[in-house]
Amino acid sequence: MGAAHPDLTLLRDRLAIAEPVIGFYDAPDAAPFEPLVEPKAGAHTCVWAFYEQWRRGYTVHLTKDRHGCGGLGRALFDIEHRDREEFLTFLADEEGLKDSRELMGRWLDAHPGYRRRHEHLLIGPLKPEHHEHLVTATFLVDPDQLSGLMIGAHYHADPDGPTPVLMDFGSGCMELVDPFEDLDAPQAAVGATDIAMRGYLPPDLLAFTVTRSMLDRLARLDERSFLFRPFLADLRKARGVDRD
Repeated sequence: MGAAHPDLTLLRDRLAIAEPVIGFYDAPDAAPFEPLVEPKAGAHTCVWAFYEQWRRGYTVHLTKDRHGCGGLGRALFDIEHRDREEFLTFLADEEGLKDSRELMGRWLDAHPGYRRRHEHLLIGPLKPEHHEHLVTATFLVDPDQLSGLMIGAHYHADPDGPTPVLMDFGSGCMELVDPFEDLDAPQAAVGATDIAMRGYLPPDLLAFTVTRSMLDRLARLDERSFLFRPFLADLRKARGVDRD
């Protein structure tokens, strides 16, 4: 039996996080994650287009045959939908994402994508009973809540340990897992910074994606932490959320 799913009740209450926490799962079977929704076969669909379905409790089921878009296919399933030169033309010349095709190519080579363990990738509200298959968890938060999670990620961090919070360049789907070189390390990454997917989210929401060990750390924040101290209390008062 794997480790127990951490209890996020206190953290979410103190930071007033109402949006569902989204899990990225790599699992041998999709059925336990029902209700499911899938991209249509052959259709171009950004995984972030399912934001409203996540809010209603649905989980997005992704496979090699139904993964929504070419970028996700490359990032999460190692599928190349275009030859390299065509892909560089699209990213560098048409979309202007790097200063040159050479830089764009070097970036692609440095980001080969996620190496999945199973045939099914699932993205949706956390399923505590399937914690053993959880890869990362993503909080959807406004700037105030992001500030709290940033402090929380640094709370237990040793200065000589891994950088607690990262912020990298990449597609919205990549940001769910790609920033982490070691998924066992306690780290977080600020995401939902890809302008190609931001239109699917309310303008005040960003993503804060964490590894399982960082999720455990955040769940251990208690009454001794900043969650119950004046800085956060003053911010809540400034926002008209004085519940202490």
